[in-house]
Amino acid sequence: MRHSAATLALTVMLAASAHAAPTAHPKADAEALDLAKKAIAIRSVFGPGNKTADVAKLYRDALVAGGFAPNDITIAPAFGTTYLIARWPGSDPKLKPFVISGHMDVVEAKPADWQRDPFTPIVENGYLFGRGATDMKLAGTMAIAALNEMRRQGYRPRRDIILEFSGDEETAMKTGALIADKFAHAELVLNLDGGGGVLNEKTGKPEYFTWQGAEKTYADYKLTVTNPGGHSSAPRKDNAITQLAEALVRIGHYRFKPELSPLTKAYFTEAAKYEEDPKIAAAMRAFAANPADEKAIETLAADHAMVGKIGTTCVATMLSGGHALNALPQRAEANINCRIFPGHSRPEIMAELKKVAAEPALAIKDVTEGSVATDASPARPDFVSAVTRAMAAVYPGVPVFPSMAAGASDSMWSRAKGVPSYGAAPIFTKQSENFSHGLNERTPISNITPGITYLAMVFQDLSK
Repeated sequence: MRHSAATLALTVMLAASAHAAPTAHPKADAEALDLAKKAIAIRSVFGPGNKTADVAKLYRDALVAGGFAPNDITIAPAFGTTYLIARWPGSDPKLKPFVISGHMDVVEAKPADWQRDPFTPIVENGYLFGRGATDMKLAGTMAIAALNEMRRQGYRPRRDIILEFSGDEETAMKTGALIADKFAHAELVLNLDGGGGVLNEKTGKPEYFTWQGAEKTYADYKLTVTNPGGHSSAPRKDNAITQLAEALVRIGHYRFKPELSPLTKAYFTEAAKYEEDPKIAAAMRAFAANPADEKAIETLAADHAMVGKIGTTCVATMLSGGHALNALPQRAEANINCRIFPGHSRPEIMAELKKVAAEPALAIKDVTEGSVATDASPARPDFVSAVTRAMAAVYPGVPVFPSMAAGASDSMWSRAKGVPSYGAAPIFTKQSENFSHGLNERTPISNITPGITYLAMVFQDLSK
């Protein structure tokens, strides 16, 4: 990770001068909300009954109506789902394309568990409810509406603008890899499935905005213990279930070495100013100053919103064992899911898990699918400046600084190709109301108007 102190300092400054006041765009606002509601109503869940192709057709029709040439839009089936790529040709074919990234699929949602049907969009009390409201159908339709508004305003990009949506980001992530291969020559990727702003829990006003320049590596490891088994009336010491359970307890109690990167140090330093819990705020500042501070580590590790930011985490997620009620187990298996801090490889973490398990009979295998390790993207001044200026125009005085994603996104595929990729979606939520992947997902519709202005400004700056 190559961030200079001067470059990162730029990320926490508001631009001294912003663009002219944005013009009103009621047509784009209405289009974004209408498209989001229609997209949420389409069950784009990977597997039987997957309707991601219908979302792609909805988006294509909106882009064509906004001025995109039909021949510049590709909808293609792949890996049991569908992806979309739309191209707005620039005036200078020698320039590398600017890519806007997103996805159309959503995590499964069981209607019986929700207060409202997850695939029946509802606007209520200023919120859009439904699966995908936050992750990430509203952000996707805001991008479409912003591009269409730019066309209405007569904008002409110098470099090609590519808008692409993968179809399995929430599962195997294979279409994201395919798309990244197609645009391995891109200048930069702006991923709308990452970053975002925080609203004050009491006032609901924007507090700060972060862009994501890195993400942890996703990994799955299969742990297996096998032995001969036998009759349950004659138990023996080497019981596969007991051996595996003891290994899992050791792993569960283990903490990987806490660490900082220049990017996460900037995050802890700045976000601590807006943390409402004084104890956590103090721990964030202390950890930024010294990542070996035991008191700070204990405080942050005990907070589910912070533990993933201070280093690698590994947790048991699945368990199975035995073959009969009256027999000693011949096999016991578990899955350990890890989110690896940038700079560490999957083999390195697997070796550490093996050592921590301290069970000679344990076999461990990397069974990860759809994941690659990547370093942070550089804090490019052109990107940071574009985001900071746009944010200053729509939310004056709101600070902008970097962050690291604890989960995985399609950005990893772009970074693996050497293309800088950043999460910078203009979606603000209260931390207590972030229900991505969870029940009763919802997002404030107040994001739409300023968000479209922000997107149009950033899109223009990065495609000049």
